[in-house]
Amino acid sequence: MGQGLWRVARNQQLQQEGYGEQGYLSREQSRRVAASNMSHTSHRKHVQGGIDIYHLLKTRKSKEQEGFINLEMLPPELSFTILSYLNATDLCLASCVWQDLANDELLWQGLCKSTWGHCSIYNKNPPLGFSFRKLYMQLDEGSLTFNANPDEVSEEFEHLRDVLDDLVTLHNFRNQFLPNALREFFRHIHAPEERGEYLETLITKFSHRFCACNPDLMRELGLSPDAVYVLCYSLILLSIDLTSPHVKNKMSKREFIRNTRRAAQNISEDFVGHLYDNIYLIGHVAA
Repeated sequence: MGQGLWRVARNQQLQQEGYGEQGYLSREQSRRVAASNMSHTSHRKHVQGGIDIYHLLKTRKSKEQEGFINLEMLPPELSFTILSYLNATDLCLASCVWQDLANDELLWQGLCKSTWGHCSIYNKNPPLGFSFRKLYMQLDEGSLTFNANPDEVSEEFEHLRDVLDDLVTLHNFRNQFLPNALREFFRHIHAPEERGEYLETLITKFSHRFCACNPDLMRELGLSPDAVYVLCYSLILLSIDLTSPHVKNKMSKREFIRNTRRAAQNISEDFVGHLYDNIYLIGHVAA
């Protein structure tokens, strides 16, 4: 009874002095809110005169709740750096949201150079109205067409010979060893899985282009486009022979030299031997 009366009197005294439980909590909360406001105010004053980081972070937080960050709110150099990591498909999708940023010519020029590095347009000033985005789409469409089903390609082949000529012309095989140049060629224009008219046309186009890029070497070795054509077919057959697990008895270097020189008698034995060594050490020319 005495202890209860003492507690009542003590609570009344605390309430009169302003240190009651509720009063204490409300004062503590007021102190925390004031400190937080001062912190935000001092932070914003600290970055005044430069980029408004507080505004960017606040915008970023609201955009994260919506699902993505608005690149238009970032500095242009940062936005272009982010978009430069996208492939062509994702960049086209990004242009639906950020049209001015994603359609920038420098971004599409970088994509063209990373995919087709031998276009002559890179070495001169583009004409007025030229679009690297349009160039990429045209080259990509041509590559997709010739990397499609060989049966479908053969049906429309007569209408697409000029496109193939343009694709082959984009390659520069100067001072390249023949097997390495053939690998470079088939890395951009995929070889069909079966022999046929399409493969023969690809090798024919490659042979003429390789001779045009290396006229001095052709005169030195006494090679013609027809001889290069024979060598390319021999390299493809040798690649299959050496890399296929189903072929138990691999072709020897002596056999390859003998068979190749039967088809092209003017080729030196040393040169054919180097061709064999390249396939043996590096691998398939059309993998």
